[in-house]
Amino acid sequence: MLKFFVKSEQIYENKIIIVGKDINHIKNVLRSQIGEKIIVGDEETGESYICQIEVIEKEFLQATIIEKLKEQREPHTYIHIFQGLPKADKMEQIIKKGTEIGVSEFTPIRLERCVVKLNDKDSRNKVERWQKVAEAAAKQCKRDKIPKVNSVYNLKNIYEILKEYDIVLLAYEEEKKHQLKEELKKIKKENLKIAIIIGPEGGITENEVKELEQYGTIPVTLGKRILRTETAPIVIATIILYELGDFN
Repeated sequence: MLKFFVKSEQIYENKIIIVGKDINHIKNVLRSQIGEKIIVGDEETGESYICQIEVIEKEFLQATIIEKLKEQREPHTYIHIFQGLPKADKMEQIIKKGTEIGVSEFTPIRLERCVVKLNDKDSRNKVERWQKVAEAAAKQCKRDKIPKVNSVYNLKNIYEILKEYDIVLLAYEEEKKHQLKEELKKIKKENLKIAIIIGPEGGITENEVKELEQYGTIPVTLGKRILRTETAPIVIATIILYELGDFN
């Protein structure tokens, strides 16, 4: 069954109302009929339901809740990727694959070696597009929640945000001492909130590393080989979720 998302206000008693772009997809692309079953998730609470389509109109669809799903697909670990703005469509790939493996939030950041320069209008358009990519990926892999994609930040703007996390990790190619696995072992806490900072294609500068370290960021090595900017966040997020038992 395919999955769709609604807001809490679209769920009342045992009925769910679907509106917007999903109507065209359900009606004209999937050619779904009355009586067919779909999965609908509350994007605010993370609860999901098996529903049966009752009414299909041009502007809305009504479905009846048959069963509330007990299985939870969200990881216990909350991972937030702060990604140095990459070129071309790499950000889309990072969001798409990150959503599939369990990343909860993405924030694009401007760093010294970022080649991409976005004005305010382009930035808003990009973020809107990236949020749609996250939603599509969440539907495909049946996540309970749609990951959030934030506006583009400068490095100095994220320091207050980083204080909310149990640990902040920086994937740094020049780091030799701190191993990711060992740093994770030091944290004796469940349901961790972890921030990951990834540099752009040219990497992160030494000055930026020093500045981040002043705010408690821990540079970690991902091994002897240099990973592409679009590869690094997927690798580090996967390792973290595996080490913390979220793939069990």
